[in-house]
Amino acid sequence: MATFISVPLKKSSEVELVKPLSKFVTATYPTGEDQAEYIRSVEELNKLRKSALGRPLDKHESSLEILLRYYDQLCAVEPKFPFSENQLCLTFTWKDAFDKGSLFGGSVKLALASLGYEKTCVLFNGAALASQIASEQNLDSDEGLKAAAKYYQLASGAFGHIKDTVLSALNREPTMDISPETVGTLSLIMLAQAQEVFFLKATSDKMKDAIIAKLANQAADFYSDAFKQCQYKENLPKEVLPVLAAKHCIMQANAELHQSILAKQKKHFGEEIARLQHATELVKTVASRYDEYVSVKDLSDKISRALTAAKKDNDFIYHDRVPEVKDLEHIGKAALVKATAITPPLSAKFTDLFEKMVPMAVQQSMSVYSQRKAETVNRLVGTMREATNLCNGVLASLNLPAALEDLSGDSIPQSIIEKAHAIVQQGGLQSIEQLIRDLPELLTRNREILDESLKMLDDEESTDSELRSKFSQRWNRTPSEDLYKPLRAEGGNFRSVLDKAVQADQVVRERYNTHCEMIALLCKPEAELTAAIPSANPTKTLQGSEVVSVLRSQLSQLEEVKREREALETEIKCVTFDMSSSFLTALAQDGAINEEALSMSQLDQSYGSYSQRVQASLRSQEELLGNVQASHQEFSSLKQSNSEANEREEVLKKLASAHDSYVEITSNLKEGTKFYNDLTEILLKFQNKCSDIVFARKTERDELLKDLQQSIAREPSAPSFSVPAYQTNPTPTATGPTPAPRTVFQPQQPQVKAQPPERPPPPAFTPQAASTPGNPPSNQPQPGNPPPMAPPSQAQGPPYPTYQGYPGYAYQMPMGYNPYAAYGQYNMPPTMQPNMQPYVPYQQAPAPGQGVYPGVPPTQQHPYTYQQQPQQPPPQPYYPQQ
Repeated sequence: MATFISVPLKKSSEVELVKPLSKFVTATYPTGEDQAEYIRSVEELNKLRKSALGRPLDKHESSLEILLRYYDQLCAVEPKFPFSENQLCLTFTWKDAFDKGSLFGGSVKLALASLGYEKTCVLFNGAALASQIASEQNLDSDEGLKAAAKYYQLASGAFGHIKDTVLSALNREPTMDISPETVGTLSLIMLAQAQEVFFLKATSDKMKDAIIAKLANQAADFYSDAFKQCQYKENLPKEVLPVLAAKHCIMQANAELHQSILAKQKKHFGEEIARLQHATELVKTVASRYDEYVSVKDLSDKISRALTAAKKDNDFIYHDRVPEVKDLEHIGKAALVKATAITPPLSAKFTDLFEKMVPMAVQQSMSVYSQRKAETVNRLVGTMREATNLCNGVLASLNLPAALEDLSGDSIPQSIIEKAHAIVQQGGLQSIEQLIRDLPELLTRNREILDESLKMLDDEESTDSELRSKFSQRWNRTPSEDLYKPLRAEGGNFRSVLDKAVQADQVVRERYNTHCEMIALLCKPEAELTAAIPSANPTKTLQGSEVVSVLRSQLSQLEEVKREREALETEIKCVTFDMSSSFLTALAQDGAINEEALSMSQLDQSYGSYSQRVQASLRSQEELLGNVQASHQEFSSLKQSNSEANEREEVLKKLASAHDSYVEITSNLKEGTKFYNDLTEILLKFQNKCSDIVFARKTERDELLKDLQQSIAREPSAPSFSVPAYQTNPTPTATGPTPAPRTVFQPQQPQVKAQPPERPPPPAFTPQAASTPGNPPSNQPQPGNPPPMAPPSQAQGPPYPTYQGYPGYAYQMPMGYNPYAAYGQYNMPPTMQPNMQPYVPYQQAPAPGQGVYPGVPPTQQHPYTYQQQPQQPPPQPYYPQQ
């Protein structure tokens, strides 16, 4: 059965999605069907996460489908919600997939307020589950082979995608399992395994040996690349390296085996034998070094039978020269696998839960467009109102139309009576004074909300600074000072707005104080109002004069202009246009939105004609006011002037101006009240935003503190110290060179690491044995033992057989050389003893006191051990004794 590497799943903590996302929906979208639908979608998203991450997943395609569907939903929802540390703050906690924990039960984990982190970890789990599903396939069936190749390529593509995106998605150092180096290695491993599956399928389909050899050679190359990339990384399980090295040798042996068949077909019998010998050495390497991980018995027997038959035929029939391995023609390569591209949606059953919700880029563009639209409307409406106020001021200064109605000199002009009735109907002084009294309360409420919001940020930032100064580099999260800069800028903007509002309120109060006396006079009964106005007796002959008629006509035209402005203002305020479709189209086509260009184009198209009508209204008013002033001057010259008439006219002017001021002040106060109430809602949202981020930061702070406490608890309380000599066993002095231990790969350079105790020395023989002819002295190196070598300075690939003539030849020794054979089995760890072969020291009579091999050992003595002299110290155990 082939051995394949699968990846364990990461584990995640539960995250509350419903509350923060629902709060954002209710704050952003108006009450209605869309809001209710979005809230239901939030609940579905929360259920989907629990299904994908909140329970153990079976190694089945249905479980992978759930994971991929959740990943697709994250990709779809990411642009539609403002996921960030200073806006919609959701903290996701994930544990390292390869971490085994510690003595205290702790484990490496990372908590980040980043949806990109969640996406990366979910995709990692998707790749890991795909590798597990592939490893569970029945490779004896065609369907199993196809499914395994499919899932290995998917896993390779997913790991490769994480390698390219993880650093930009996290903006900080990730855990070791999702680091670019680790996932890059995993991607290569999955690709190599997919190639091996294709080799197995080609073998099963009995394809041509030339094709099978190329497929196997390519798989060996992939395994070699994966081995080289991960041999200096300690973040993968220790079983990975020997499996990769063994797989490289096995695939290379298969390539040589099938290429030898091709050589036999071409009657190149010497090449056939050379390739089979090379394949034999490769499988011997696996059997001697990695037999506990991968079994090659069947392949070894197959190659051995082929080699025996080939040698027999060549020795008796062909007598073809067997070339060196280095002289053989290189076997070609054929890569049939490719990492699957990760382009959402990956799930065939994916449906966007928030399909109707527009992306945040469109929402932000819509918000800016709304501001531009409001500015345009306010500019046009403000221009018309300023013109109307100017017209009213000019007419009030000329005492028009009251001067035309007061030709009798003793009655109240009709326009003044109408103005007085209008003020009384609107509530008079009481209503305006109530509005003025309400403003400070509204202002105070807004200031308190803003101060409380900023105080929450100050308190959390102070706590973060204290912990950062206490733990220094260990406090590795974003400083609150940096994180809160956008919120503080927003709070400063709100405070500036409030300060400007206070100044505007003061201007309104001063205007009210200026006109409050005349406003109070207009609120009195008609009799009191008549008595308060001085009387005069101008000539009544002007009532039918042409000047009066012309002046009245001009005033009527001015009133018509003002009525047209009111209708035009209503039309301007009612203009609507849905820009979301334009922004969505631009985002789909260009990947970005040029909001300014699109908005200005639409505003010009929507309000261009209204702007022209406003300008025409202003020109018409300017012309009419000039005519009114000229006619009034002629009218004034015809009137009989006296001091009483001037005094009466002055009072009438003040009354008309008081009415206009009352209307304007009331409008300003109502707008101010609405402004403060609207600002209260905005500040409450700002307060909620500050509260949410402070709560999220507190949760993150508690998690980090817990991890730091566990880390501190695991640290040694005192430096290491030396054990007294009398408490340890004496170490015998080695009388010969210590052989290098059997390892999967050679390290790149000597590394300072804790090493196991040295091997015990060679066995000491009795004087009689030492004096036996032919026995070398016990303190001399054994023949055939190579001198110890320094580790190579460069990264080494998978171990190759080291026999003469092969490019990887290093020492002049046969492949079956066993560096431990000289020491027997008595001093090896118990776990290694079953794999050791009996030791045959010499082909001669044993010295007295030594065991005899072969033969039946005495009952009181192990058959493969040697008697030690009483004065010799016992051998030091392989592992340190406690």
